[in-house]
Amino acid sequence: MPSPTAAAPIRSAAPVRLAVQDDIATLTLDRPDKLNALDYATIDRLMAHLDAIEVDDAVRVVILTGAGDRAFSAGGDIREFSGSVARGPNAAVRDFVRRGQAMTARIEGFPKPVIVAVNGLAFGGGCEITEAAPLAIASDRALFAKPEILLGMPPTFGGTQRLARLAGRKKALALLLTGTRFTADQALALGLVNAVVPHDTLMPAARELAGLIARQSPLAVAAILAAVTRGLNMSIADGLLAESEQFARLVPSRDLAEGLAAWRERREPVFEGR
Repeated sequence: MPSPTAAAPIRSAAPVRLAVQDDIATLTLDRPDKLNALDYATIDRLMAHLDAIEVDDAVRVVILTGAGDRAFSAGGDIREFSGSVARGPNAAVRDFVRRGQAMTARIEGFPKPVIVAVNGLAFGGGCEITEAAPLAIASDRALFAKPEILLGMPPTFGGTQRLARLAGRKKALALLLTGTRFTADQALALGLVNAVVPHDTLMPAARELAGLIARQSPLAVAAILAAVTRGLNMSIADGLLAESEQFARLVPSRDLAEGLAAWRERREPVFEGR
């Protein structure tokens, strides 16, 4: 692993590229000629990269974006999953649904923050990745849609569940049942993204946010991610218990001692993730 203070070369070929610089890993879906459609190889490569990033202490934040200026991802590769559908329900669920749901669940529950930088179309599975990610910034050129209904099917990567939790049942159903496209500003109003920025400033904005997070204790960041993600599906009482458990795990850590010492000494803390 290159030093976190030095630029690292791109370390993988298509369909997903990985680069690491300054504690930040950037994953780029790299099928621009296919609008970065999520074929099985792309999903599998993305998952493999996340596995490697999880155990890489030099990486503290992940940015996920798409190659080119047209699309973040236009969704699942229809030609490929049509073949799975033709083989029947078992093959379609095994090859397509479970693979896509595992991907979005991995992004949602990842112990390091994933920031999606939506640089263009985010349809279907691309929208579902955005829904699953803890944080997202959209270009003012980004365009979103839940178009699965137009193919005669529901979303299959978690879109029937997460969008309703983010936007509310009625707003989500209006999009899910019509396939209507919606803008970056509408995505912001729905709670799907954190900010909308001019297209040319998208990656700098994502890196700025990533940098703010990377300076914090990795242990505290992971604890917050875990408590929030788990708590969303719990009662408030169970959620508070999860919060307490996450805090208790940090009590003996060097990072918490450093944070308290830095506060007493009126200096910036230096967190090491231990």
